Amino acid sequence: MTTIARDTATVAANSDAVIKPKEAHPATIVHNATVRDTLDFDDTADFDDARHGFVGTLEPPVIYNSNGEAIWDQTRYGFLENEAAPDSVNPSLWRLARLNHIHGLFKVTDRIYQVRGFDLANITFVETDHGLIVIDPLTFEESARAALALYTAHRGERTVLAVFYSHSHRDHFGGVRGVIDSADVAAGAVQVIAPEGFLEEAVSEAVLAGVPMRRRSEFQFGTSLDAGIFAHVDSGLGKAVGRGTSGLIAPTRTIARTGESMIIDGLDIEFQLTPGAEAPSEMNFFFPSLRALNMAENACHTMHNLCPLRGAKVRDALAWARYLDESIDAYAGRVDVVYAQHHWPIWGRERINTFLVEQRDLYRYLHDQTLRWMSHGLGPRDIAEKLMFPEGLSRKWHTRGYYGAVVHNVQAIYAFYMGPYDGNPSTLHPLAPTAAGAKYIDYMGGITAVIERARADYARGEFRWVAQLMNHAVFADPLCEPARQLGADALEQLGYQAESATWRNAYLLASRELRHGSPSRAVAGNTVSPGMIAQLPVSLLLDFLAIRVKGREAAALTLRLDWTMRDENCSHRLVLSHGALTHRAGSHGDAAQARVVTDRAGLTQIFANGGDFKKAMDRGWLTVEGDSEAARTLFSLLDEFDPAFAVVEPASACGRQREAV
Repeated sequence: MTTIARDTATVAANSDAVIKPKEAHPATIVHNATVRDTLDFDDTADFDDARHGFVGTLEPPVIYNSNGEAIWDQTRYGFLENEAAPDSVNPSLWRLARLNHIHGLFKVTDRIYQVRGFDLANITFVETDHGLIVIDPLTFEESARAALALYTAHRGERTVLAVFYSHSHRDHFGGVRGVIDSADVAAGAVQVIAPEGFLEEAVSEAVLAGVPMRRRSEFQFGTSLDAGIFAHVDSGLGKAVGRGTSGLIAPTRTIARTGESMIIDGLDIEFQLTPGAEAPSEMNFFFPSLRALNMAENACHTMHNLCPLRGAKVRDALAWARYLDESIDAYAGRVDVVYAQHHWPIWGRERINTFLVEQRDLYRYLHDQTLRWMSHGLGPRDIAEKLMFPEGLSRKWHTRGYYGAVVHNVQAIYAFYMGPYDGNPSTLHPLAPTAAGAKYIDYMGGITAVIERARADYARGEFRWVAQLMNHAVFADPLCEPARQLGADALEQLGYQAESATWRNAYLLASRELRHGSPSRAVAGNTVSPGMIAQLPVSLLLDFLAIRVKGREAAALTLRLDWTMRDENCSHRLVLSHGALTHRAGSHGDAAQARVVTDRAGLTQIFANGGDFKKAMDRGWLTVEGDSEAARTLFSLLDEFDPAFAVVEPASACGRQREAV
């Protein structure tokens, strides 16, 4: 099949007309009505729990940055006041979206308060005898600062004595500078406590895989979708991601084992480590004197995902179930309230035990049944179609797949044990999507014939197949508007049907990008947070530089450089050979061709200005001793990444950018 050349004039002309969302297809209306009839929507216990202990909220619930710009706005979701779900939203997801719209300061139990609905995650305030412990200071400083101010307005001024990071995901630490100052940490006035491995996991995920993960996060969370019944209604774990200023203050103490305990200003805390479950570095907290158990993100009101749509290290479902079993055995008989860093608490020992048992059994069932069907020779796609939960689990609201999904979790478990290969040699080396797309369309009689048949399938409500087929068509010819529009229509209906908030967001953003093109690089923003770089261990910084090396262009060069951080009195020796950049602590001594010298302030400047190290040499943010051309040669070999790379069309189609809407 002949590849059609890109016609930018046609693209520009097509972008003039904004294509509005379509109404729910009759098949979608039937699908969502079936969900409504299947589940017990008369059960309102979660609404009672989500409103329990309400103290107050912002009026209006809008948070602003220092420039007066709204960076968090719950008023956008006023449409959720309607109890009945529209046809364009799965009614089960609509219910959760309404629960996550409940916001403000809540009393969990004596001494424990939470602010919910100011971010994707919750921030928890635990009162000690004279001060305050802050658990998980949200994603952004502005939201964390607003949450602390709301707490203070109702509970009075208290000195923050400690910050706990429950785990290594940014929505649980990025706003830390909104509640404490790094100078107080350095002076020993504030402790920052995290599970073992926290810093390495937090920065490696956000930096080494940061570029693709950030782009894929746009699909998972629908960050650029407008709020509304045809677009964004929720993110599963909370209302939305938001935006603002994010950073990190390194821990001053790490928790290394389950059962470790400490006393902070008269309050005793026990820790349970759960590495490899919801995050590579994570821990739960038990407050014996308050009879309260904080489950971090290990037991929320949803089936979680074992590998998020944004990408991450695959999580261990078996370990997750075992940690929950450990929690039940160690704490369930000693608690009156269980709460987490997403969603709302549960009170009463019997309800708590039931909740934790069902959460444990959820992950154990997923794990064991996937392995059982694997042992019958089934691949991940077959297992995902076959695996069904028993009714005792499937009809519980907190086991529904609002953030995770059975299909994706089965694939994650399969990959955890077996890797990405399904065992069928025909899938060992399949054609790349563009070549495969061209072959599929050619074999099926050409793109016009394919679209005609796909329209008939769409009319019958076969949206999964139409989306799959039009993906082949778009990869064969990214400028074929009928293929793009039909694919967008099918993805849109899948979004309307999805119970998972993340699946809905992914479908609807993909639909929009097929209709209007990928966002511009300027809209997508920076690839690496300068605030994160400020805390990055040097070894991880150099790993990030290494993945930017253009291997083929560097293949014939051999360079030996030292990298010195003058404010930390440490050096690393770098070797570039065969296109690979390696490094170790120490110095080459006289064998070094050059010595690169900088500090944390210099690194922050470099990455705040796009990560251009050649420019940094000219600006004095780093200096080079010895052969400056050797350093300049290395820096000239560093690649630049486009944070708006194509996802729903070929990478070669990145230039096909229409105005984002």
